Amino acid sequence: MNTEIPRISDFPTGEENIGYAQYFIGKSYMATLTTNKDLNVPLLNVTFEPGCRNNWHKHTGGQILIVVGGEGLYQERGKPARHLKSGDIVEIASDIEHWHGATAKSWFSHLVIACNPKTNENIWLEPVTNESYSEANQ
Repeated sequence: MNTEIPRISDFPTGEENIGYAQYFIGKSYMATLTTNKDLNVPLLNVTFEPGCRNNWHKHTGGQILIVVGGEGLYQERGKPARHLKSGDIVEIASDIEHWHGATAKSWFSHLVIACNPKTNENIWLEPVTNESYSEANQ
């Protein structure tokens, strides 16, 4: 089995995201892109292997995703999944329950901007079921 991570964007892939692995099905990788804390704009590149997705969750301060490589999925609770490709932007309002990740057949990478970072908290919820994920991939 090929374990090499493909380069799907110009941004670094980073290390395996073991700190949040309990909230993901499959492997993800994370690279911190901003280092100046005075700017107060955390910016990360998150890369998902095919089939990887995070649990349902919400952010108390909102979030912006900018797709930079591969193909992915984004879904808000109670709405159909959205297919994502490079150049797509997802604006997620505060406290909207959602999940995102790679499609079943493609690696996926997006930049993450945490809005209102001084007060923004991630609230992790239940995993996305295989049935819901399969439906989103259609």
